[in-house]
Amino acid sequence: MKIGVFGGSFNPPHKMHEEIASELVNKQVVDKIIYVPTGSQYKYKNNLVDDKKRYAMLKLITAKDERFAVSDFELKDNVVYTCETLAHFKEEYPEDEIYFICGTDNLSYIDKWKNGLEILKNYKILVIDRSGNDVYELLDQFKEYKDNIVVAPVELRDVSSTEIRNLIYEGNYEELEKYLDKEVIDYILKENLYGSE
Repeated sequence: MKIGVFGGSFNPPHKMHEEIASELVNKQVVDKIIYVPTGSQYKYKNNLVDDKKRYAMLKLITAKDERFAVSDFELKDNVVYTCETLAHFKEEYPEDEIYFICGTDNLSYIDKWKNGLEILKNYKILVIDRSGNDVYELLDQFKEYKDNIVVAPVELRDVSSTEIRNLIYEGNYEELEKYLDKEVIDYILKENLYGSE
């Protein structure tokens, strides 16, 4: 089985996250997707809502389809690095092939990550072509590992989590339905997240 590990802040999880996962399994690029929300200890993200609440929102969007799951592996009191996350899933699924899903923006500096070149060497990278980064330049940059880099057949719509949080703060719920599942909107309102009333 091919398992896609989909990391991110998911702050909040929106329809584009769902579309990426659906396209990857429907096109049989991978058989299963595990969403892995980043822990709030991650130093580059300082506006994350509570870990448990982002995890709960991901549970809402994955409950409909057994091909999707959520892991709380990175939701710890210390920073968890991607190399540790991937090693964890390799241990959990020793017979399966682990794919790390990332955008071209992340791939462009993966060699600066902790054990980044080891990730390129030991795992399949399923890269989502995000506007502003030339995926073929990146393939050339990491040509030594090109056999492990797979360009995902996914069309991206530009969805900004910051814009979504602003819509919530402004109480513009009609516009929000374009970006978020109704269950997620209801949860945000119930828990008063992102300044919602």
